[in-house]
Amino acid sequence: MAVIPVDVAGRPYEVRVGAGLLAELVPHCRGRLRKRDVPIVTDAHVHQAWGNVVEQALRDHGHEPHWRILPPGEATKSWDELAATVNWLLALEVERGDHVIALGGGVIGDLTGFAAAIVKRGCHFIQLPTSLLAQVDSSVGGKTAINTPAGKNLVGAFHQPALVLADLAVLDTLPDRELRAGYAEVVKYGLIGDADFLAWCEENGEGLLAGDGARREYAVAHSVAAKARIVAEDERETSGRRALLNLGHTFGHALEAETGFSDRLLHGEAVALGMVLAARYSARRELMPQASAERVATHIAASGLPSEIARLGLACDGKALVRHMLHDKKMDAGTLPFVLMRGIGHAFLDREVSLDDVAFFLDYELSRDALD
Repeated sequence: MAVIPVDVAGRPYEVRVGAGLLAELVPHCRGRLRKRDVPIVTDAHVHQAWGNVVEQALRDHGHEPHWRILPPGEATKSWDELAATVNWLLALEVERGDHVIALGGGVIGDLTGFAAAIVKRGCHFIQLPTSLLAQVDSSVGGKTAINTPAGKNLVGAFHQPALVLADLAVLDTLPDRELRAGYAEVVKYGLIGDADFLAWCEENGEGLLAGDGARREYAVAHSVAAKARIVAEDERETSGRRALLNLGHTFGHALEAETGFSDRLLHGEAVALGMVLAARYSARRELMPQASAERVATHIAASGLPSEIARLGLACDGKALVRHMLHDKKMDAGTLPFVLMRGIGHAFLDREVSLDDVAFFLDYELSRDALD
């Protein structure tokens, strides 16, 4: 088992990475499950696959699990589900010193973490991430949120978990499409600050996706350690360092909005496309070689992820996608910072990007021959 400390001021915690952690849940949570009753938020798919394991692990140590089972999918991150979850926790008489368990992917982690942040002005929660994307990204760092009609993740709070248990065994039951979508966030860590890790991904990504346990453990632990370093430096995105983790997200969120936050484009798939677009736009601005940008696109495509927005068949132009970007939570004094690259492993925050130029660039990408 790999153990990665997340050293945020006043609220340090650990991320533990290994196979079989859900079955050993209670020993790992020693000192945190204070009462017999344990509230668990999950979704229907995860509950079907792993509910019995978690239930047995708790009952074997004298705990009584209380389940809130939500519909799977991005639509669950809503005002209605947040309110219902908060009311459910209050009905269970959750106290500020109690720990709520989030068993699921990014949607469940975000919703549960936000609910925990606002119940009685903040109670504790434990992340049990069940997707690759959640294990390497959303379960670590304390960003919690819901979506609104105005955009994705616009209402939320910074609320760090008390513990993250990333059980690699859950990846064996993850649908292939979701596994690949999560892999996009692994690649991201190579692109933003670790060219050697991107080279590792190019050499080992296929084995990781095929089920190699050692490669999976290395990728998850390495990614978490990279994020932990950044979060420790800039927990609330005040210096700009943490903003580098948004590589691909500004483009990606616009694509998610245009596709209705639906299964037509998973979040990780949108990030993959967004990273390709960020690389190509960086090349257009002569910040990085065109060959490096196409290296990014080639690895994304080789990993079974979408790499060309022309293939989405969107009925919009570049200006429409830019209009979605205007609702981005990173807007600052009317300008939108973009995470771009000066090369593989050298991401930076550009605060002087012309949105008209971005729209022109996107028009070209939308018209690019999908068969090229």
